Amino acid sequence: MDPAVIDLSRLQFALTALYHFLFVPLTLGLSMLLVIMESLYVMTGREVWRTTTRFWGRIFGINFVLGVATGLTMEFQFGTNWSYFSHYVGDIFGAPLAIEGLMAFFLEATFVGLMFFGWDRLTRLGHLIVTFMVALGTNLSALWILVANGWMQNPAGADFNPATMRMEVTDFGAVLFNPIAQAKFVHTVSAGYVCASVVVLGVSAYYLLRGRFTEVAKRSMTVAAAFGLASSLSVVVLGDESGYALTDNQKMKLAAIEAAWHTAPAPAGLTLIGIPDTANRTTHYQVEVPWVLGLIATRSLDKEVTGMSELVLKAQERITSGVIAYDAVERLKANPDDIAARGQFELHKRDLGYALLLKRHVADPRQASPQLISTTAWDVVPNVPLMFWSFRVMAAIGFFMIGLFGLAFALCSLRLHTQTRWFLKLAVFAIPLPWIAIELGWILAEMGRQPWAIDGVLPTFLATSSLSRGALWTTIVGFTLLYGTMAVIEVRLILASIRKGPYEHDEDPQPAPGPIPAEPIVA
Repeated sequence: MDPAVIDLSRLQFALTALYHFLFVPLTLGLSMLLVIMESLYVMTGREVWRTTTRFWGRIFGINFVLGVATGLTMEFQFGTNWSYFSHYVGDIFGAPLAIEGLMAFFLEATFVGLMFFGWDRLTRLGHLIVTFMVALGTNLSALWILVANGWMQNPAGADFNPATMRMEVTDFGAVLFNPIAQAKFVHTVSAGYVCASVVVLGVSAYYLLRGRFTEVAKRSMTVAAAFGLASSLSVVVLGDESGYALTDNQKMKLAAIEAAWHTAPAPAGLTLIGIPDTANRTTHYQVEVPWVLGLIATRSLDKEVTGMSELVLKAQERITSGVIAYDAVERLKANPDDIAARGQFELHKRDLGYALLLKRHVADPRQASPQLISTTAWDVVPNVPLMFWSFRVMAAIGFFMIGLFGLAFALCSLRLHTQTRWFLKLAVFAIPLPWIAIELGWILAEMGRQPWAIDGVLPTFLATSSLSRGALWTTIVGFTLLYGTMAVIEVRLILASIRKGPYEHDEDPQPAPGPIPAEPIVA
């Protein structure tokens, strides 16, 4: 194994995944906002709501195109860069991706054209149903992708088959209703709703600062304020639920986020700030709030939150058990009818993946010394400083969003849209913040799982394809240049659409510069 190939494969997937998720949250959120705005048009019959819906629909369409293009590239990489991953867990991982393509993506693709070109061909209610189907398809797409990703975090409903040397589905219901997948779905979708709400709020604030398109801007801001407040509150609540799910399924990730090097007496305190020291395995200058972590992670005052040192000891035990499972697999390869080996495998199969961690250091895990096993057990600890600070910045932005939308909702309720210019400027400057929080959230999810491609099942360094460094550098540079160019084009298109505003030229109600023409007197 060439470590550079592993690192470059990870870098390429990280770049494409983080780049792809620049577009996904805006698509998720705008699709639901379009449904709300068009519902108001159908209920009231007022043309201003039709104009508002069509304007934000244009922004949605520009963003949707690039989101689809970057998502396809990500799926292709499972075959090109992660071929052993695809072979080893393709029976499980491929099913949600296939369902996503057949159910969700085709649903979006079918109705998105009708949404854009059916305004004058469908009834008001008919077009609203089409818009709702686009939103449904967008959210279903996120569901199935996150079911697949949730299984990577918590591989429930599958077992290793020594006859095929692959993981196979044993309970698809467990895959679908995986607690990690469900928590990730609602948390991720809510974050997308916040992202779109901030964009609508910020652009509306920009129009109000400039005194342009005020009727559309006020209505857009009101919808964004209400939807964004509900979404930002749900992000924090569902984030708490995600933390609770980690207690049962990803204890090491939770410990790394909190820089909890050792198990603290119950109830554990929450570290607000500190400086994690990986060399000495301690956290300097930490400021702790008593009891809070215990309440969040265990929903109790008498249960412990396990520290990293104790989890490493458990990993050491699992590696030792996994070596026994690995030995049984090798014996079954030589003699599939070996009853003793099959019984040995069934007793220790849960820990087979931990034995594979040793392959980074030795070709045959059965040859590993106790000292090597002890050293390898620390490989299960992710990058603690990165996890620690990423979570705190993400959480700070989340609470800021609640304050921003709470204030926006109050101002809109009091009809003070244009009387607080400082708030309008704040709303404009806040536009990038949700993307920062979302990208940090994905860093937490994926870096916190390391060193696993499939948690506890397949180490990342075993999952790659046999590629050369040159091939990987070529594709990384190529994707960066291509998608960088496409991003510039998209941003320019969105900014041009915002400058033009929500009205077509012949229906623009904004007064032109110069004297106002006299209106004829009518009876």
